[in-house]
Amino acid sequence: MTILMTPEQAVERCQLIFAHAWMVRTFVKHSETVEDFPELMQIVRNVFDASRALESKVSEPQEYLTTLRKKIGKLRAAADQFRTDAPVASTHTNFQQAVISMDACIAEWDAVLEMFPPPAPRAMPANFRPGSKLDSVSDVTQPPTKEH
Repeated sequence: MTILMTPEQAVERCQLIFAHAWMVRTFVKHSETVEDFPELMQIVRNVFDASRALESKVSEPQEYLTTLRKKIGKLRAAADQFRTDAPVASTHTNFQQAVISMDACIAEWDAVLEMFPPPAPRAMPANFRPGSKLDSVSDVTQPPTKEH
């Protein structure tokens, strides 16, 4: 992994990519075709949701990238579904290009996120092991207790 940009530059790049995704969103949202194929609105909703979540984090690059990392799965799923639904809704070049554009957006966001991997999870102290209840830990210096 080679970092080719700063976190601030990554945010600028992602915002540029979002401009393209936003245009796909706008095209689909205002298309008459969506009236007969409401499933196309999934891409509209997911681009809007991600954009809203990120717009307040533009000045905080680490937070922005963390939030994008959380949103990319839903964006990817929506783009995958759009790739399936769009040709059924219309074979018009505009829809074909919108699919290509969304696929390119996902690929570009993935490339940026690859340069900024998430921080490793915090390690548990060496003298603790997972307990029998969810989200609990027990001290390994004490024998485990039996639960009924």
